[in-house]
Amino acid sequence: MFHGSIVAIVTPFNNHAVDEEKLRELVEFQIENGTDAIVPCGTTGESSTLSYEEHDRVIQIVVEQVNKRVPVIAGTGSNSTHEAIEITKHAKELGADGALLVTPYYNKPSQEGLYRHYKAVADAVALPQILYNVPGRTGVNLLPETVARLAEHQNIVAIKEATGSLQQASEVLALCGDKLDVLSGDDFITLPIMAAGGKGVISVTANIMPKEVSSLVDAFNAGNLEEARRLHLYLLKISNAMFIESNPVPVKAAVSLMGKCSDEVRLPLAPLMEANKAKLVAIMKEYKLI
Repeated sequence: MFHGSIVAIVTPFNNHAVDEEKLRELVEFQIENGTDAIVPCGTTGESSTLSYEEHDRVIQIVVEQVNKRVPVIAGTGSNSTHEAIEITKHAKELGADGALLVTPYYNKPSQEGLYRHYKAVADAVALPQILYNVPGRTGVNLLPETVARLAEHQNIVAIKEATGSLQQASEVLALCGDKLDVLSGDDFITLPIMAAGGKGVISVTANIMPKEVSSLVDAFNAGNLEEARRLHLYLLKISNAMFIESNPVPVKAAVSLMGKCSDEVRLPLAPLMEANKAKLVAIMKEYKLI
């Protein structure tokens, strides 16, 4: 259902408030450059520091600006199942085409707890839902066997697999078959995951190089493996640079260097350290982004 190059879009701020005009411009930049779907309020969108009102407003702005040209997949996860249900309901009311739900963080639920959490959300909201497994941030790993159980639910359509493990992604693909689409959650392994049967990527790098990330996915789908491989290797250095500090600090700095929004982030995130900013500037110049 959701496939291709999907951007986890940054949330631009100006003087501590959401910069609505810049957000609309970023949406246009993505669509103009071939992005297949947009995820507002994901990790890269600093969802964890948005108020409930801001969260709804960011989704609303993206839905309005996209105007049904591509799917909008709202980040609606929480470490409270009740809260995740309510946020997902709001996203549906605002016109989102799907929801991305991170595993409950901090609580460290068992696999049974994870299963019940996702099933409760899927039972409560008739909206296509993407599981989001990123144990490096949440402290819990959604195991392939649990994913396979959840794949039986009609409202659970995909997983953003961000363990960085090709083995785990492959096990999910082997267990779920065509019941669940697998999307790479890490730019640097998009091509390997697609080679194993994945359907695309939810990308950080696409914030600054949407055309190239989209071209990689399109090349693979067209059977042009040589071009897909070339783009995979070409994007590797800039994709790694997006994680020289915690996401989204580097990508926010990169978007700012391109003149597209402020590099403002919210505490407890801090601006990119000067030494790392110098490295980022050098890499972006190498890619002719600035």
